[in-house]
Amino acid sequence: MISRFVIIAMVVTSLIAGAALYYLQVYAYYREVLAADAGNVQMTSLATGQPEEILFENFKAIDSDSSPIRFRACFDTPLSQALLTETYETYPAAEPLIAPDWFDCFDAEVIGTALESGEAIAFMGVENVSYGVDRVVAVMPDGRGFIWQQINSCGAVVFNGEPAPEGCPPVPESLK
Repeated sequence: MISRFVIIAMVVTSLIAGAALYYLQVYAYYREVLAADAGNVQMTSLATGQPEEILFENFKAIDSDSSPIRFRACFDTPLSQALLTETYETYPAAEPLIAPDWFDCFDAEVIGTALESGEAIAFMGVENVSYGVDRVVAVMPDGRGFIWQQINSCGAVVFNGEPAPEGCPPVPESLK
């Protein structure tokens, strides 16, 4: 009789722990972000090398303090891909990161396929938005845009515990 109670307690505890873990991973740490709080939609100018705000509307974004690469955003822009490529730096190593299923405007698989086929074009949003992490902006031909943050080459090395290679900004004390 006691063994039955122990087994039921273990199963119930496992179910509760599994549900809590799922909730924490998918929902708990994310929060919606306003465009102004996210720095609006910016791309790095070819002329100045500095990020500049572009025209956008219908901005939706989520972020989390638990990781610098959890930021995801969707927006629309009236600017053409031709104009954007003449004005802003492209980002050749763009790899969109998966967003939670409930943030349905951002589908990393669709974005990645569009980037591989050349349908979408990725741009440098803000280099080193936090150390070792770039903000990447991708734009589709119809003006739909997507933003995410991904680890850059400096971050990949430093986050592995190795010294920063030449050409990287100084490593903050908090990462040493």
